[in-house]
Amino acid sequence: MTKIYLYLLLICMCILWSNWGMAQDAKLTTDSVLHFPVSYFSKIENKYEHLEDRVTKQTEKYLQKLFSREKKMQRKLAKIDSSGAKQLFANSEKEYTQMMTKVKADGDKLSGKSGAYIPMLDSVKTSLSFLGQNNSLLGQSKEMQEKLQGSLSQVNQLQGKLQQAEQVKAFIQQRKQQIKVSLSRYTKLPAGLTKDFNDFKAQAYYYSAQIKEYREMLNDPDRLIQKGLTLLNKLPAFTQFMKQHSELASLFRLPDNYGTPQSLAGLQTRSQVQQQIQSQLAGAGPNAQQYLQQNLQAAQSQLNQLKDKINKLGGSGGDDMDMPDFKPNNQKTKSFWKRLEYGTNFQTAKNNFFPTTTDLGLSVGYKITDKSTVGVGASYKLGLGQDIKHIDITHQGMGLRSYLDIKLKGSFFASGGFEYNYQPLKTDSLPATSGVEEISPWKQSGLVGISKIISIKSKFFKKTKLQLMWDFLSYQQLPRTQPVKFRVGYNF
Repeated sequence: MTKIYLYLLLICMCILWSNWGMAQDAKLTTDSVLHFPVSYFSKIENKYEHLEDRVTKQTEKYLQKLFSREKKMQRKLAKIDSSGAKQLFANSEKEYTQMMTKVKADGDKLSGKSGAYIPMLDSVKTSLSFLGQNNSLLGQSKEMQEKLQGSLSQVNQLQGKLQQAEQVKAFIQQRKQQIKVSLSRYTKLPAGLTKDFNDFKAQAYYYSAQIKEYREMLNDPDRLIQKGLTLLNKLPAFTQFMKQHSELASLFRLPDNYGTPQSLAGLQTRSQVQQQIQSQLAGAGPNAQQYLQQNLQAAQSQLNQLKDKINKLGGSGGDDMDMPDFKPNNQKTKSFWKRLEYGTNFQTAKNNFFPTTTDLGLSVGYKITDKSTVGVGASYKLGLGQDIKHIDITHQGMGLRSYLDIKLKGSFFASGGFEYNYQPLKTDSLPATSGVEEISPWKQSGLVGISKIISIKSKFFKKTKLQLMWDFLSYQQLPRTQPVKFRVGYNF
């Protein structure tokens, strides 16, 4: 009897402990939301305001470039067909002016869908709507409520601006098609007109790629925004709110009992589908299985080809970009800072008049195109002594560098550069007849050679760079330095 009481007591204690733990978890989650960081709203507002400004400026810039191309085409076409040029470009200036005026206006009024679906933007907007409808989770702080409303307003403005960008893309595509059809009627076009139209098509492509770049930036959340969403995802009420009020939920309306066993009623199971396939194959003959496999492989091959075409256009995401008839420069749509490439390298050299030195260099490069990079750098010369028996760490000088890398094939690059190296001489290291007073401590180096890039997976470094360079100015230096240099570098 005593054992029964002990068992009952143990069960009651477990139940109480479980309920206490659940209550503590709920309390911790509620406290986390009650202490929701104000900086979450500030981060959203600042980031989205910055993106909205960039979309506006880039749209204006591309519209001005495209209008300039149309004016050039109009002048050249008028030389052979004035009436045709007037008809094609009659309303051009008015349409571009209206479009630029619309872009400059605030984009806070959404009408219909705002273009391609952006998951992170959807999550952020839904989180703000949820917090707006549940004021008790944030307390009654006036500052919190103002920040919340300001962030939500900024999100709506950015969505409106992206919707305007989609309208601009449609307008540009329409103008491109109209010009293409009109020019196709002429058998002989003036010199330069075809070039101007190709430039028009290139600018249209780069504008679509630029807007796509901004949408991808929205899908890359800051750490603070990610932390705020993580806190909200701990609330069951928020996850349920997402299922019902997010943009994704409006695109794919889910049943109220989604995720429950009742929602699966009436659906075929995997075993039922497999059984049906087997019965169909059994009635198709002995080679039905092989025939099915061949068809599946052919279908997979077709899908891979379509995926390759999409990747060449820069991925999916709802873009309407045409396949360009030129090799696009993917760096053109990136910001200045994202086109910078930082690196470090070192080389060891031995000379009769200098101690063994190691050059430790830092560099920053600017990617002009996907295949070419120009950059500058600096180096520090560290002396190691005459040999292994006479190690002596000394300061031996410094250097200033410039370089250019052009891709040849695969991971091989043609490299070149010009350098100034400062390394003063000691009078006791040279013969008395060497004329040391005429030797400048600054030495010029002209480098040409080959570089090999090796991709690596590291927390800090992205790739290794091996360089074999020839210094064609080394023969003019006094005293002469080694003409062949081997460098190992790392980019991060």
